[in-house]
Amino acid sequence: MNIEGKVCLVTGGARGIGRKIVETFCEAGAKAVYALDMGFDGYDEVTAKYPNAKSAAVNVTDAAAVKETVDTIFAEEGSIDVLVNNAGITRDGLIQNMSDEDWNAVIAVNLTGVFNMAREIGPKMMTQGSGSIINMASIVALTGNVGQSNYAATKGGVVSMTKTWAKEFARKGAKVRVNAIAPGFIRTPMTEKVPQKILDSMVSKTLLARMGEPDDIANCALWLASDYSSFVTAQTISVDGGLVI
Repeated sequence: MNIEGKVCLVTGGARGIGRKIVETFCEAGAKAVYALDMGFDGYDEVTAKYPNAKSAAVNVTDAAAVKETVDTIFAEEGSIDVLVNNAGITRDGLIQNMSDEDWNAVIAVNLTGVFNMAREIGPKMMTQGSGSIINMASIVALTGNVGQSNYAATKGGVVSMTKTWAKEFARKGAKVRVNAIAPGFIRTPMTEKVPQKILDSMVSKTLLARMGEPDDIANCALWLASDYSSFVTAQTISVDGGLVI
């Protein structure tokens, strides 16, 4: 699989799963892979290794900043072929303990941020006639989870928006595909905060008896970005080792 010649944007691309997606896309021959993030500690290791790795500082919750960044990249590169909406945060708590601030913060990044990016890039892909948008959902969107009302709501919204945009952006003959990935428990800085007994419980319920690795998600994203998935759209693909069946 390769994505030679494609211009790719990955939100939350400076760390965790996003960084692995950037590296995987670079190795697959993309023309340029932009990590869009708010901090880039250690990211110089990526740009030093991959000449096609680039970066742009942007807050996805800031609609004006998103528009300016997308317009600048589009003008410089001439196209945007792949968008990975990966940026996300958690602010967990039982509903009676969840503050307005924690609710609004997660909604802003995980839902509105995804909307802001797609609103700018989807129409440009339609004008080009093709493109692939990959939204990062979660198995929590399919199952719910105690203490994650905000997170589950955003990821359920991402699944619904994925289906909606697949219909909108394929109008007028445009071959723009929109899909979502629903990761299970993946070994990232985010899951490092989860108590080990909970992780062990999840692994025990996973058919493949392990946690996922960032590579597992990045390889799925690569497939969705490539022409090997050219007849796949409006789908949510669970990459969870069989945790949810």
